Amino acid sequence: MAKRYTKKQVRQVKNAVKTIKKASPGSIFLAFIILAVAIGGYFIYNKFFKDPYIAPKGEIEFHFMQLNYGTSGDCIYIKAGDNDILIDGGSYYSSLDSISSYINSRMTDNKIEYLIVTHAHEDHIACLGGSGNSQTIFDLYDIGVIIDFPLTDNQLTTDKGNDTLYGRYVKERDAEIQLGAKHYTALECYTESEEGAQKFYNLSDDGNIKLEILYNYYYENQADKENNYSVCVQFHHGSRKFLFTGDLEDDGEEYLVANNNLKEVDLYKAGHHGSRTSSNDVLLSVIKPKICVISGVAGDKYGFPHQETINRLASNGVNKVYMTMKKVGDSFDAYNGDIVVSSSSENGVKVTCSNDDKPLKDTEWLIQNRIIPDAWKLVA
Repeated sequence: MAKRYTKKQVRQVKNAVKTIKKASPGSIFLAFIILAVAIGGYFIYNKFFKDPYIAPKGEIEFHFMQLNYGTSGDCIYIKAGDNDILIDGGSYYSSLDSISSYINSRMTDNKIEYLIVTHAHEDHIACLGGSGNSQTIFDLYDIGVIIDFPLTDNQLTTDKGNDTLYGRYVKERDAEIQLGAKHYTALECYTESEEGAQKFYNLSDDGNIKLEILYNYYYENQADKENNYSVCVQFHHGSRKFLFTGDLEDDGEEYLVANNNLKEVDLYKAGHHGSRTSSNDVLLSVIKPKICVISGVAGDKYGFPHQETINRLASNGVNKVYMTMKKVGDSFDAYNGDIVVSSSSENGVKVTCSNDDKPLKDTEWLIQNRIIPDAWKLVA
């Protein structure tokens, strides 16, 4: 049966035809050129500039450990197939028992294939350098590849000649190298200037899961803050992306955006434990994370997470924000607890917490200790 048109539709077509007839040849030609350019531009963008969608295969897990000590710090365990990866070794010397217990329950071969050390602050390297008479992560595990910061303002020894924490880290690292570990700075990886140093490391046989070393301006330029020397990395699972920037601060984030082709990410580990100096609009407006994890203690002595950070996350549409621990009176307790962000081909990206699964915006702690941004009040 032929399609029937209403009188109104027929009248609209007739009016359109009359308009075209009245138009001058030049106007018609100009309209044709504009249409051709628009179609051509759309084709060129999709053909040459838009990243093709890559379906994720297999699974990768990101484990944010609550370190059972009353200070913010980073120690993040990542499981990708047969690869065990660790980012940093904080927050305090006594955290080692918690870290090793957590990792050992998930590791099968006692080997960390990749150890990424972002920068030389205690809350990131305490369990890598040790206290001088304590064990370290290097004592407990075989390390395959160590990737660390090219620059630091820290000294190897004190004025009295004693090793600093950074100095102990270097000694522990170099001893591991003598046992067969490979060591590269992040700059060597990014530029692939040393044999074996790579910008991308395949974490699966088919290359669907990758570790990418990003460029940080402060890999090779003096910074006024140690945090800005942080090693920045991104994991890829097909087209999904997961961003880790250590404690990178505002101007470091500006350089990061300017020097890397960053896209929207599924997960962002909030810089500097939720400090106001990190997670700025210049970065958030580009990466637009679906999930944000703050590795640290809510209400610690630094007041993390700062109100300014909460406001920026909310205004940039980041509603799923999680935090490992919180301060309760004079003691410390799990907030979300151990947070696992898993990405699989079957189940997408999901968050599982050992304590409370509620995102930050829905917690009693936020209501009592911070001002809830209007943007979060509008989200169910």
